[in-house]
Amino acid sequence: MTGALEGLTILDFSRLLPGPYCTWLMADQGAEVIRIENPREIAKQEKVFGWDKLSDEGKAAQRARDILARNKKSVLLDIGAEETRAILMDLARTIDVVVEDYRPGVLAGLGLGHADFAAANPAIVTASLTLCGQTGPYRDKPGHDPVALALSGVLSRTGEDPEAPGLPGIPAADVTTGAHAAFAILAAVRRAERTGQGTHLDVAMADCSMSLLANILSRYENPDDAPPRGTRRADMGLWRCADGEWLITTDMEPRYWATFCEVMGHPEFTALQLSRAEWPRIRETLAADFAAKPRAHWIALFEAAGTQFAPVQSVAEAVADPHFTQRGMVLEVAGPSGPLTQLGPPVRLGGEPQIRPAVTPGHDTDEILQAAGRAANSP
Repeated sequence: MTGALEGLTILDFSRLLPGPYCTWLMADQGAEVIRIENPREIAKQEKVFGWDKLSDEGKAAQRARDILARNKKSVLLDIGAEETRAILMDLARTIDVVVEDYRPGVLAGLGLGHADFAAANPAIVTASLTLCGQTGPYRDKPGHDPVALALSGVLSRTGEDPEAPGLPGIPAADVTTGAHAAFAILAAVRRAERTGQGTHLDVAMADCSMSLLANILSRYENPDDAPPRGTRRADMGLWRCADGEWLITTDMEPRYWATFCEVMGHPEFTALQLSRAEWPRIRETLAADFAAKPRAHWIALFEAAGTQFAPVQSVAEAVADPHFTQRGMVLEVAGPSGPLTQLGPPVRLGGEPQIRPAVTPGHDTDEILQAAGRAANSP
């Protein structure tokens, strides 16, 4: 069976998380993703993560573990070399999409901007993923995920400490941006199919991060009226149990809250669900109750009652959870040094291609250059 995006070809210059996440989503659905890997960028990444100390076998094993690089082909080219531009323009005539995450104007300065690709292929779609976009006062600002969260207002909402924001501990801006970029690309490709004209997509991490504020801006005319960090409702909570393990409950709907209160032995709390003045007392009482019994006790109780809850699982626990294995969200693939545990595609449309672990840089250079009418081992 073939993937839903079979026939879509993407030239991928991206190096940082948002771009590879975007093209990973599409590669897992059957798109042909050709990574253009710059030797200087690879060397920089190896130094950042200490991979330059690994043997060739160790580097191959590390690359194979890279979930976001799987199902992609790799071409090793110095994009700053004069000969490279002609090679890439030849490739541009045969592809549908370019994805890049360089600072605004960098690729255009090398003759590899959207206008250059569009001159070779008017229907081409170029997605440029940057921190703050191609326009605006912050256009040239450098930074990574936390900077996007800070600028967009999202970081002001993270963490439980009412006195200080907290880093979320996950690449929220990166993943949000990658997913939005994939959506934007497919929408632009659909339009190009109708009109014959491609477009340059300006996808900014700060912009995409602001989408995480949709609930606040929908509920409050003045965003400053939203409850501050740490001001949680009483009908949802993060609870530490007697064995030190944690549990989350989210019984916001009235019927779930009523059942939860009955299970906890506090039916008197049912009518106080929206009484803000009572929330601290309710939370304090519930925290003491949870601290008196181990997590397994509460899980069994809530499971029987059918309330909204979950254990706070570690990454290792989540990966080992049979629910995710059964759904294909966690799978095992053959790697160069043995089996690899990887994430499955988060969206499955049926007919996805076989998972191919990430290949070493330059693995497909000869194949791609020959297909573009270039001699193997070109610069």
